[in-house]
Amino acid sequence: MKKIAVIYWSNMGNVEVLANHIAEGAKKAGAEVDLKLVGDVKPTEITNYDAVALGSPSMDNNRIEQEEMEPFIKEIRILAPNNMPVVLFGSYGWDNGKFMEDWITRMVDEKFDVKGSLAVKEAPTAEEITKAEELGKLLAL
Repeated sequence: MKKIAVIYWSNMGNVEVLANHIAEGAKKAGAEVDLKLVGDVKPTEITNYDAVALGSPSMDNNRIEQEEMEPFIKEIRILAPNNMPVVLFGSYGWDNGKFMEDWITRMVDEKFDVKGSLAVKEAPTAEEITKAEELGKLLAL
């Protein structure tokens, strides 16, 4: 059984909705899942997991959240094993989701194995919620 962390930062609740559905999909696929706000997890805990899903809204000029998520990413890139499977997810309002393209490139450069991503405009649709669950299942495989 794989152990998966779903770690996120949410402002308006949209990223939290996605996080819950990613966690649910991973659980349905048989994984043990820890669902945590980024401020409630220490970067060193990343080594306890087989895979991770990371979520953030687009903020501050098309970037992930800078106060908690950014420092967390900087720490885990050093601690996580090379090719650790990761799913990236988030929401945006005005930047057309460009932050996700940049985040994917960055995580690949940091030697993570990006299995999938999901960026939703504002609140997720029913179709996007289904995709979130599929991403969770993908991490559990």
